[in-house]
Order: sequence, then structure tokens, then C-alpha cells
Amino acid sequence: MSFFADVPAVRYEGPDSKNPLAFRHYNPDELVEGKPMRDHLRFAVCYWHTFRGTGSDPFGPGCAVRPWEDGTDSLDMALKRVDVAFEFMQKLGVPYYCFHDRDVSPEGKNLAETNRNLDAVAKVLGQKQKETGIKLLWGTANLFSNPRFVHGAATSPNADVFAYAGAQVKKALEVTKELGGENYVFWGGREGYHTLYNTDLRRELDHLAKFLSLAVAHKKKVGFTGTFLIEPKPMEPTTHQYDSDCAACLAFLRTYGLEGEFKFNVETNHATLAGHSMFHELTYASAYGMLGSIDANRGDELVGWDTDQFPTNLYQTMQVMLVVLGQGGIGTGGLNFDAKVRRESFEPVDLFHAHVGGMDAFAHGLKIAAAIRKDGALKEFVKQRYASWDGGIGAEVESGKATFEELEAYMLKKGDAEKNASGRQELLENVVNRYLR
Repeated sequence: MSFFADVPAVRYEGPDSKNPLAFRHYNPDELVEGKPMRDHLRFAVCYWHTFRGTGSDPFGPGCAVRPWEDGTDSLDMALKRVDVAFEFMQKLGVPYYCFHDRDVSPEGKNLAETNRNLDAVAKVLGQKQKETGIKLLWGTANLFSNPRFVHGAATSPNADVFAYAGAQVKKALEVTKELGGENYVFWGGREGYHTLYNTDLRRELDHLAKFLSLAVAHKKKVGFTGTFLIEPKPMEPTTHQYDSDCAACLAFLRTYGLEGEFKFNVETNHATLAGHSMFHELTYASAYGMLGSIDANRGDELVGWDTDQFPTNLYQTMQVMLVVLGQGGIGTGGLNFDAKVRRESFEPVDLFHAHVGGMDAFAHGLKIAAAIRKDGALKEFVKQRYASWDGGIGAEVESGKATFEELEAYMLKKGDAEKNASGRQELLENVVNRYLR
């Protein structure tokens, strides 16, 4: 049975194509900096928004037309949904997918039944992966939707909830390993607080660190060789999330001696909510060797919440790919479309339009970033701007040889600092614009 019978397999047709269900820029075999596009981008479809999203919002219930749905969250429906997902991903031509445990299988009346449900669905997911060649980029556990997690999971004041969350992550990690997942993600959906009047902040952070340490121990015990990823987000649903941005996450990991066990899964809309650009968050993570994967979406700068829109901004996709190319690739990570079609885009074909547009935007951004890097204009400008650190007193400071006394003696002899050079921001923005065509 076909669930998308009216949609042909999406193919590359080139920049002049006007076919809305064809790629204009994403040619998976095209070489960019000596590597095929598919290897640079490693696209993934997210199970939650794409196959579980209903189009609901705070002002109304779901209105999405999904002919395959029967209105239940039953195991039978979950198994049917696997067929829908893999047909969609095959026609789109993506190599990966991502899921939360509760996206793919329903909760049972107790933990044992819940685990059996996940095992049943995982068996079919594994069969579909073998049939299609589509792989699991990462798995994770939903530790935020069920009312038991109302006060958080690892940071809950209820020790039983911590224990349940640990059991749930144990199972999700084992299933991710069974399915060949290349990463496992931790997103602290409710790991934070609404008010400090009822919160022991230090104790909660200690518990969160303990939880992650237990996960690391179990990873080693079961032999999971994938990458552990933390996904920063500053707010929503809580007023303050402990994993608020890359800098906060890195400081947390270093405080508890965990920095060698994790990298970051950075999301564009979360960067926006943190008051940062995605360019900033990726650059920060990459600078410290912590960039592991990317959730590819965008927010609406006029709306202060997580809109999770599909990426279409070439400036943004170019900046993302500048960072990725600059660090030599995304490793075991990828570009996961953690994005949802708008409520008004309620027909199944809209799922294809959204993903085609996002994939093309990143492929186009990749080509632009590669062209900028090839010409070297930005790199050369930055090199010259920091040239005073490559020798003399600058090199002495960076090597750790200079003291304050030596700095004083240097400036007393020289009299004053040399004149600053212009930052030339406008020039550089104009240079970048030359490539956006």
C-alpha cells in the first residue's frame, strides 16, 4: 500500500527547474571540496513533527490531514506509521531519521508494557532500515510529555521520577544501539525551573550531572560507540533551562568532569531563543571541539517562542556550512529537520514541499560557503586583523611567557598602542553578498 501515491520520488533537476517536487541545488553526488554533498549534509527527517505532528497550536486542535491515521495511539497504529515514514523518506531520498521513544511507540499501562511496545516497533524499524538502507542518526527519550515529568526528569524533586527517567533512557539507549544509531541525544525538556522560591538549584544541577554520569556508565557497559549529544535550549517550557546555550552547557560539563563524554546538538531556533545567532552558537561549539550535530530549522524573529519552521534563509544556511566545512565536517552528526509545516499547510504533500525547500537551502548554502572558502577573502582578512599576535609581544602573551611587568615595560618603551585598524564589517558583508546568487 502506498501512502503517497501521487508524489513521485524527488530527483535533482538543476537550478533552472520549476518543478516544486524536484531539487534545484541538492545533487547528492556532486562533489564539494572533494566530498559528495550527501556526506557533507547527512540529512535526517525527524519522526515527531513529520509523522506525529497534527498542526495543533495554543489556540486550536490539530487540523492536519493524515489519511493513514486512525485517531489512536495504539501499537497497531505505531507499526503502520513505520510504513508511512519509510515510504516518505525513500521518496525524499534522505539517508537518516531521528526519533524519541514515544514518537515511535506508545506508553503501556506500566514500564514493562511500555518497553515491550518499543521492542515491537524497533523490530519493524530495523527491518525497514535493512530494506531501504536508511539509517538512524540518533535516538532519544521523551522525558517531558508525560505528567510524571511535570517537575522535570533528572532534576525532579521526586526521586522516583529520577529513577523512572533513568530506566527510560536505559531502554532508549539500548534500542538506539540495536538499530545502529550513530548518536544519542539528551534534551532537558523540563530540566529547569519556573521559580527559585521552590527550587534547590545546586541540588538539581548535581542530580542532572549524576544522571548523565549514569548514562555514560551504561553506554560503556553495553558497548554503544555512538556520540552522546546535549541539545541546548534557554527557555520554554520552563522559565530557565539549565542547558540554556552552548556556553552554559560547556561550563556545566567542565564543572562535573563530563566534557570528554559529550558534544552538542545545536538547534537554530534554540539559538534564537537564547539571544544568539546560529552562527554564534555553532562557532562557539566548534571552537571547543563540541559541535556534534545540528537541528536544522529556524525561528520567527517577530515571535518569541519555538516556531520550528523549515530553513529557507541562504545567509543562515551558508553560515552553518561555513562552520561545518571549517571543522572538516559534521562527523557522526547530520542536519536533522527538527521542523514542522505550518498549521495552514495541512495536506501530506506539504511535508514534501517543506523538506525539499530545506534540503535545497542547505545545498545552496553549502555551495556558497565552499566558494567563499575557496577565494579565502574572509580568512585572509581575519588573519591580517590578528597579525599582531603572530609575533612580538602578542606571541609572548599567547605562549604564556609574558608577565604584567613585561607588558608594562613594553608599553613604557613604546609610549602607546599602535593605531587600530578598521573592522570593515560593511565591506565584508558586501563580499559575502557577491556569492549569493
